[in-house]
Amino acid sequence: MIQGSIVALVTPMYENGAVDKESLEKLVEFHIDQGTDALVAVGTTGESATLNEKEHCEVIKAVVDFVGGRIPVIAGTGSNSTTEAINLTHKAQQAGANACLIVTPYYNKPTQEGLYLHHKAIAEAVDIPQILYNVPGRTACDLLPETIGRLSKLTNIIGAKEATGDLTRVKKIRDLTGASFAIYTGDDATSLEFCLLGGNGSITVTGNVAPKQVHEMIMAAIAGDKETALAIDEKLADLHKNLFIQSNPIPVKWAVAEMGLIGKGIRLPLTWLTEDCFATVRNSMRKAKVLS
Repeated sequence: MIQGSIVALVTPMYENGAVDKESLEKLVEFHIDQGTDALVAVGTTGESATLNEKEHCEVIKAVVDFVGGRIPVIAGTGSNSTTEAINLTHKAQQAGANACLIVTPYYNKPTQEGLYLHHKAIAEAVDIPQILYNVPGRTACDLLPETIGRLSKLTNIIGAKEATGDLTRVKKIRDLTGASFAIYTGDDATSLEFCLLGGNGSITVTGNVAPKQVHEMIMAAIAGDKETALAIDEKLADLHKNLFIQSNPIPVKWAVAEMGLIGKGIRLPLTWLTEDCFATVRNSMRKAKVLS
């Protein structure tokens, strides 16, 4: 089971919007050096919504190659088209990804049965390990614990990313799935409590900026060491909040650029962080001791 701090990696870009693979390699090395437990390539934070299919697959392959087997790579391969999700998942498998993260179909607003059949179709079409991704704040549909329970019976659906911030769902999902099913949070602000309640890790935005601290906090929480986890998380609390001061990944890309790891590139319709937010994010980074 993949556990711990799983960083939803930003996709570095030049100011013209082209993917910056040189900086991507630098980011991968940074995360491995800092103790990140796994990487998600081309998730929401990686701007999956604006990369075309060729770029999407190239970034996944590049991350897999740069990692070179040192930590797991999870590829974001979800779509609101079942056929497209199957295609992307198949290509991620060919690229050498260890697992795929598959978001619920956005915009379509399917029923629970539609969600079940969508994920079942992908699981049956591609035999790579798959992680369900529930983020109703972005998709306008909610993959309920009962549906996750049904899907967990499929051999290669190995886990779920629950990004509602609803901590009561940890026990509900665990009771409906079992100990071998991985349950990850997608909400940094409640990740400590989520893991203390039995979650297996965090697919984290904050980990882009403070990877060592997030890794240490999550691992302490998984181990039940509440005191250590709280002491670390106290310094991260402002980052958890202020990396969402504008739509993700706007603030986190600015923060990673401020650390000198990437350039100032982002794709429309997203725009660079506005100047009135600079001090707020910068002060959060200083509190977390990732910026002097």
